[in-house]
Amino acid sequence: MSVGEKTVRRIAHLARIAVTDDDVGPLQGELNAILAFVEQLGAVDVSGVEPMTSVTPMAMKKREDVVTDGGRASDVVANAPETEDNFFLVPKVVE
Repeated sequence: MSVGEKTVRRIAHLARIAVTDDDVGPLQGELNAILAFVEQLGAVDVSGVEPMTSVTPMAMKKREDVVTDGGRASDVVANAPETEDNFFLVPKVVE
């Protein structure tokens, strides 16, 4: 795949980048180099490689997913200007 001058100007416009006539040629070369590298990556055989999130093996820290009330309702509303039964009191905004 090759990027032409018209495509470079369109990409620059979409990215909101001011590009002069002198900048179009070098940008075209850089974009073509990037696309060539991506094509090379597509040719790599990764059939025996399992997906990973890091280059070093590690186990994700997990906790048991349980529903609780938190037990800290009074701490949550402690700095609120007005509360009632551990709920925030706010002025009515809709009639």
